Amino acid sequence: MSKRPRRNHAPAFKAKVARAAVRSEGTLAELSKRFDVHPGQITAWEDQLLAGATEIFAEGGRRVEPPVDVKTLQAKIGELALENDFLEHALGKAGLLSAKR
Repeated sequence: MSKRPRRNHAPAFKAKVARAAVRSEGTLAELSKRFDVHPGQITAWEDQLLAGATEIFAEGGRRVEPPVDVKTLQAKIGELALENDFLEHALGKAGLLSAKR
């Protein structure tokens, strides 16, 4: 028996399956067979839908994006650039880096 490759489902499909589960359009086994998804996955998507429902009605349904801390991001960019320069220099000295990109 060969294993089926891992599938990534689109958000629209997940919402469709979760809505069907919330509406009780059939038993969990029927929904599983109809959508070709494991019953545990349907339950998880249904729980996510119900947990996220409060966020929809909070503050008029507007999603609040978390603020971006630009200074932290710039510091991380600088740190990574410094690390790349160091490694490039070290590999060049060791003869492992043949040509500069």
